[in-house]
Amino acid sequence: MRVYVLLFNAGTENEGIHTIQMGDRNKVLMFEDEDDATRYGLLLEAQDFPTPLVEALDAEEIKEFCQSVDYDWELIASGELAIPPEQNVDKTDWQIEAEPLEEEQEEPEFASPELDDIRKRLEGLL
Repeated sequence: MRVYVLLFNAGTENEGIHTIQMGDRNKVLMFEDEDDATRYGLLLEAQDFPTPLVEALDAEEIKEFCQSVDYDWELIASGELAIPPEQNVDKTDWQIEAEPLEEEQEEPEFASPELDDIRKRLEGLL
């Protein structure tokens, strides 16, 4: 049976599968219908997740993967409206692959001693 899952950074060394964390357990959602998986991915994007790739895989392969990493799985039936949890984990096992912003690459405008001096003068005004 083919199911649809959500992948992040698909095809890279940093690839990750979307899971829901329930207590100390992770659960992979397997969608019967591609449109339902796509809709779920759009809901994740609305929560500031990067755009996931909807990938068709064999359900048995996903179950074997889950067993190998001690994850649970859930089959989302066609037409069933799955909604992402409102709370998201702070840190994922994978990281978004993106170039650093130019702002992050620039040198600081002031050296640390200059900042300390400015801070002291500002605190003196209070």
